[in-house]
Amino acid sequence: MALVGRRDGRNFGYGRQLSYAGPQALKDMFGGGHYGTVKAHCDRWQAFVKWCRSEQGPGMNDARQIDRKVLADYAAYLRDVVRRGDLAISTAQNRLSSVNRTMAALRGDHHVKLSSPSKALGMQRTGVRQSAPQGQDREQVKQIVDALCHDHQQRAAAIVLLARATGMRLREAILADLPRLTREADDLGRINIQDGTKGGRSGASAPRWIAVDDHIRGALGFARQASPAGSRNLIAQHESYFDVLQDIVRPVRDILHAQNLKGFHELRAAYACERYEQITQHRAPINSGQCHQLVKNLDRQARRQISYELGHARIDVVAAYIGGRS
Repeated sequence: MALVGRRDGRNFGYGRQLSYAGPQALKDMFGGGHYGTVKAHCDRWQAFVKWCRSEQGPGMNDARQIDRKVLADYAAYLRDVVRRGDLAISTAQNRLSSVNRTMAALRGDHHVKLSSPSKALGMQRTGVRQSAPQGQDREQVKQIVDALCHDHQQRAAAIVLLARATGMRLREAILADLPRLTREADDLGRINIQDGTKGGRSGASAPRWIAVDDHIRGALGFARQASPAGSRNLIAQHESYFDVLQDIVRPVRDILHAQNLKGFHELRAAYACERYEQITQHRAPINSGQCHQLVKNLDRQARRQISYELGHARIDVVAAYIGGRS
C-alpha cells in the first residue's frame, strides 16, 4: 500500500495509528512479498506498540516521536522481562531487531535504531534449551490431535503427527510428498525428508533418511487421509503454502496453547529427546539424563545422528533441542 499522506506527516505518512503504520511500511519495504518475514516483524512491532501505550512506555502513537532513547528504554524493559523469566533472550533480541527494521521502513533511513540489539539487551542467547520440550508424552499428542479433529482441523492434526513422529519442521510437514514417503516406508523401511527443507538442503547431496516405525507409518497414513483431493501434500491445488499458514496454522494456535503446547517446533524437540534416549538408552540432558557426563563418546554420537535427522549441519545446534553437555 502506498503512503496515505505526506512522508513528513503523522507516522511518516502511514496513517494515524502506530499499530497500522508499521505493518503498512513493512509491506511497502518488502514489495508485498516475503509474507512470513513481514508477519514476524509485524507481530513483534505490535508488542512494541503495546509497550509504547502502556504505563511503562512513553505513551506515544506517532513514530516521528520515537528516538534512540525510546528504543533504549524498550530494551531495558525487555531486559527486565527476560530476567523475570517471562521471555526468552532470543525472543527479546528478535523484537528489538524487528523494531529496527520497522523504523527503517517507516522513516526511509537508518538514523533511529539500536546498533546492536544483543548489546542493548546486555544478554547473549545461549542456544541451549533450558526447559523440557512439550509434547514428549504420546498421550498428550493424542489429546492434541483429538482436539484439532473435533474442531475439523485434520490438516493441522496431520502436521502435529508428522512433526512428532519424524522431527519435521512446520514447512517440511506441510510440503511433504506423502505418496513418495509412503512408498519409501513400505519398500525401504525408511524415509528421506526432502521437501520444504531449509537452506536448499535437498536431493542426493543432502540425504536425510529416517528409520520408519509404527508412529511414522500412522502419521503418514493420517496425513494422506487429510491431504486435499488431487494433492501430494497438505496443500490444496487452489492454495499456496502461505494460504495454509494463514488459514490452517494460525487459527489453531489457541487450541495448541489450550493443550499445553507452545507451538509445532516443540514437537521437533520432543522427537529429538526421544531419539536421544533410543540411541543412548539414557534420558536426554534436558530430561535430567546423565549420559553426556558418563559416556561422552556415546553422547556425541547421538548428537551427530540427531543433527543429521533434523537436517542440521552442526551437532552443537542439537543443544537447542535436547540440552547442553555441561
